[in-house]
Amino acid sequence: MKLLPTGIENFKTMIDKSAYYGDKTNFIEDVLNEQVVSYTRPRRFGKTLNMSMLYYFFSIKEKENAYLFDGLNISKNKDSLKHQNKYPTIFISLKEMKNLTFDAQISSFSNVIYELLEKNLEILSSDQLSDTTKDILYKLHNRSSSIEDLKISLRVITNALYTYYQQKVIVLIDEYDVPLQAAYQNNYYEEMVEFLRSVFSSTLKTNDALEKGVMTGCLRISKESIFTGLNNISSEFFGFTELEVKQLLKDYNLSEKMDEVKEWYDGYQFGNKEIYNPWSTLMYVKNITQDVSFKPISFWANTSGNDLVVKYIQNGDKKLRKEFDVLMSGQSLIKYIKPELTYREMDNINNIYSFLLLTGYLKVIKDRGENQYELVIPNKEVYEIYKQSFMSYFEDYTTSKKNELYQELVDGDAKKVNLLLNDILLRSISYFDNQESFYHGFLVGLLNDYEVVSNRESGNGRFDVCVLPENILGTVVLIECKHSISEDDLIDDAKEGARQIVEKKYLEEHRLKKYENAVGYGISFYKKQCYVVKVVYNSKHIV
Repeated sequence: MKLLPTGIENFKTMIDKSAYYGDKTNFIEDVLNEQVVSYTRPRRFGKTLNMSMLYYFFSIKEKENAYLFDGLNISKNKDSLKHQNKYPTIFISLKEMKNLTFDAQISSFSNVIYELLEKNLEILSSDQLSDTTKDILYKLHNRSSSIEDLKISLRVITNALYTYYQQKVIVLIDEYDVPLQAAYQNNYYEEMVEFLRSVFSSTLKTNDALEKGVMTGCLRISKESIFTGLNNISSEFFGFTELEVKQLLKDYNLSEKMDEVKEWYDGYQFGNKEIYNPWSTLMYVKNITQDVSFKPISFWANTSGNDLVVKYIQNGDKKLRKEFDVLMSGQSLIKYIKPELTYREMDNINNIYSFLLLTGYLKVIKDRGENQYELVIPNKEVYEIYKQSFMSYFEDYTTSKKNELYQELVDGDAKKVNLLLNDILLRSISYFDNQESFYHGFLVGLLNDYEVVSNRESGNGRFDVCVLPENILGTVVLIECKHSISEDDLIDDAKEGARQIVEKKYLEEHRLKKYENAVGYGISFYKKQCYVVKVVYNSKHIV
């Protein structure tokens, strides 16, 4: 069987290693029909591989690699083949520009330009170029240029290549928005936008040396933010179609796994095409061919930059967390979607769903017109990302509140316990197991920094949770959990839990009598709400 190309983003490497390749070369025909175009897809959807493929097809320097396309779909297209290896071609990627400061980003971009010139040293010594152009190129190559020179660096290089080869230039810019995301997260967004606007505009707009420009990214470029005149195109050539997935599974004798793959890694729609996550699908096939007992997991969770999703969960208000719960319960939301978005707009809660849709965390199941769409979580893989993000946030939050909760329980302030426990519940993940056992485990988890005894025989019955103090001078905390059928039953059920502690003499167990103090609580739960009623040990009555 062929090598599964997980992690291979270079087209030549893919073909030379005879790795499994879902033929996307007809993408070249799409590009030939455009002047300057942007393709947006979530992370790990094959953008870099496609751009590498374009480079090897168009570059005048890659004639010896023309064989890479033998037998592929594009080799049957005579009109497209007229353009093979005819153009000086620039291919740069900004995917590593994730720095914490603007200065560090400029340094990274300067290095990108240096590496580009290293691949085109012929223009540095060309007699066809003016001294002024050579001076700028030398400074760029020596990494001694000013920011102003860097802003026009790609335009200068395209013009130099055009002059040298007497042929217009194709410019390929991969992951253009990675530096914008880093800038947004580290508070230098305006500087980064202004810099990249100059770079892109000078290169791709009114540049007589330009044959074609192709950009890829995660978000659609906002015309107000970067530049005008750029087409955003939907294309089936990023990601796997259902037919391609069926063929992949057939080739690896895994056809019976189609339903499982569809449930976990399908769910994206670009244009009229249903698309699977290619990275995750390949990772699944790789793992299951090595271990037939392998169960699907969320591969995408560790590769797609989910920090913005976590930020929404951490900083979102009550309404947002409630809406996320709706999505995680398998239901849909109807939201207005902005087709073009900038990272500057990410802090506006009204744009959150636009970002989540454009980056692959939601999908459209119905167009309601006027940019109103019905949205759901695409598949189980993305659901796991939400779940993991919620759990990580919830664990961090509860860790900061555990000691406070325990102290309020010991102090016997039922009102404060009530407020604090309700706040923790509100920030928790959806109530997937809405039973007493779920809430029992919830409380044990909150109190696990202390000596917790649960479901032990005591008095005339079995109590739910008991927290023992470090010494006999401390206070025993005993809790009886109840699961309410409705919100209306919360108070009565909590009182019933407290009454049960008294009637069944839970606090009179021999091993508890040695402690100086004890307090009991009946706590009832309904979804993300609870109610707390205290039992006073000494007087044995419900408060």
